[in-house]
Amino acid sequence: MTCIVSRLLATVTVLLLWRVDEIAEACSCSPVHPQQAFCNADVVIRAKAVAGTEVDSGNDIYGNPIKRIQYDIKQIKMFKGPDRDIELIFTGPSSAVCGVTLDTNGKKEYLITGKTEADGSMHVTLCDFITPWETMSPTQKKSLSQRYEMGCECKITRCPSLPCTISAPEECLWTDWVMEKSVSGRQANHYACVKRSDGSCAWYRGVAPPKKEFMDIEDP
Repeated sequence: MTCIVSRLLATVTVLLLWRVDEIAEACSCSPVHPQQAFCNADVVIRAKAVAGTEVDSGNDIYGNPIKRIQYDIKQIKMFKGPDRDIELIFTGPSSAVCGVTLDTNGKKEYLITGKTEADGSMHVTLCDFITPWETMSPTQKKSLSQRYEMGCECKITRCPSLPCTISAPEECLWTDWVMEKSVSGRQANHYACVKRSDGSCAWYRGVAPPKKEFMDIEDP
């Protein structure tokens, strides 16, 4: 009886340790406003994935091969990045290491933000802003061409709970989570944080480019 109990305890211990390791390896990202994702990225493109292949990408410190997923893509438009088309995107092999899964039927269009590596290749993770193009609002699509870039000197501060305030005039307070319990609320879908002529920053919503002087959350 004692032997059986000991074996059961050992099994439970192994399962608990395995679960702890699994949690420790899970990918964790802080939510960002689409404008922040644009400003933080090296590359921002609209594209389709047409193929995905697992490839070796060198070895780790123990000599084990490092696996990555290589997506062959068809670039539709570049909003930010190098003076050439992006043909390949690399990502981790699973979501546990922040790998991204893209539909490779060549029909689904995405907005993809990511970083460039030393060799010039593009790498993406779950922490980047990657979303189907069709799910984006008209304001988000238009802001990719000019408005987001105009606000890259501003800082968007996320409000996780009330009360919350900005600490500098160059900040815009992002309240979607506390107001709508979603990081894809009105401010994410319809507003950009833009610098005004006095150096301060404010939320702006409008079809035309912001005037030199505009009111906070103005919608002309």
